[in-house]
Amino acid sequence: MPRRTATAVLTAAALLLAAGCSSGGSSGGSSGDGGTTGKSSEPSRGGSASGSPHRTPSAAPAKGSVKVVATLTTGLKSPWGVAALPGGDLLVASRDTGTIIKVDGKSGKKTEVGSVPGVAPDGEGGLLGLAVSSTFGADHLVYAYFTTASDNRIARMVYDDKRPAGDQLGAPDTVFRGIPKGHVHNGGRIAFGPDKMLYAGTGETGDGEQAQDKDSPGGKILRMTPDGEPAHGNPSAGSVVYSYGHRNVQGLAWDADKRLWASEFGQNTWDELNRIRPNGNYGWPEAEGRSGGDSSHVQPVEQWRTADASPSGIAYAKGSIWMAGLRGERLWRIPLRGTEPVAKPQAFLEGKYGRLRTVLPTGDGGLWLVTNETDKRGTPEKGDDRILRLKIT
Repeated sequence: MPRRTATAVLTAAALLLAAGCSSGGSSGGSSGDGGTTGKSSEPSRGGSASGSPHRTPSAAPAKGSVKVVATLTTGLKSPWGVAALPGGDLLVASRDTGTIIKVDGKSGKKTEVGSVPGVAPDGEGGLLGLAVSSTFGADHLVYAYFTTASDNRIARMVYDDKRPAGDQLGAPDTVFRGIPKGHVHNGGRIAFGPDKMLYAGTGETGDGEQAQDKDSPGGKILRMTPDGEPAHGNPSAGSVVYSYGHRNVQGLAWDADKRLWASEFGQNTWDELNRIRPNGNYGWPEAEGRSGGDSSHVQPVEQWRTADASPSGIAYAKGSIWMAGLRGERLWRIPLRGTEPVAKPQAFLEGKYGRLRTVLPTGDGGLWLVTNETDKRGTPEKGDDRILRLKIT
């Protein structure tokens, strides 16, 4: 379903005009939502999900393919976080309305689950990431990362689909608070890792100094227990900080060997895909992409011009990292052998569906892809936003 040509021309013009000014007076460039355009050794620590024993890694094919085989649902409003429930249904967060809906994984039927109390949408803030408890079968807990009037925080709620539609969420139990908030660069992606710990990608709200301040949760990847406590094996005992020196982390995913990867907005020049190491310093604000910085900074595995990416969610499937692009309006495939790319990144669906926010595995070898045209920075058409089902190789 190609986007209309006239719309594409207007969108390109708008993006060129916006490139110098849409960061709301922060650090410019690729804002936390890609509205314009974006080292150290790994210690061995018990329980840190740092990877599997050494073995010869197999390589993904240099070239892959993507085919849109179905549109699961349409008419989503400012979708952001998406989490898969056991059985294949999806929970989708609406950034600007603060509501969560369930989308049937087969029929695409939408059911309102409920609203998250305390959400205060502002710019790139609002109801952001979602994660389903790793013990969901026993506790029925759903975690949400969201912006309030005073901070960004993570809360969990009991989800009961036996209750009436719109009233299926229990009262929020805040597990972590005090993440800096801003009009831009709020981070927001959360996910449970293979170690059953909760990870969160945060932003520095336009204040780059926060990224290097280990006492601030801004500009970090955080690792905590499901109760919000510092996880055993973190780089510093008593701290949830897992890695630092980040500008605005937007995507989190683990590969087949339980290694953590993250996508990150650059400023004016380079967006990044990073392999995350405990206590790694990823360089911001001293370094952007592979340019600048010093030997203590972890270098990105891949980098893109901000007009080509402005990355959001990522997923691992078929030996590759798949990365959704907002400003870039395309899906990137990064084929890997272990921690190294085996070929240049490959772009798919360029300009066909507009801004792309979230990508996640379907559970049977494919991908779900969520568009993001209704977030006030896109050019929505009839049916936006939508969830697409992809067949990939």
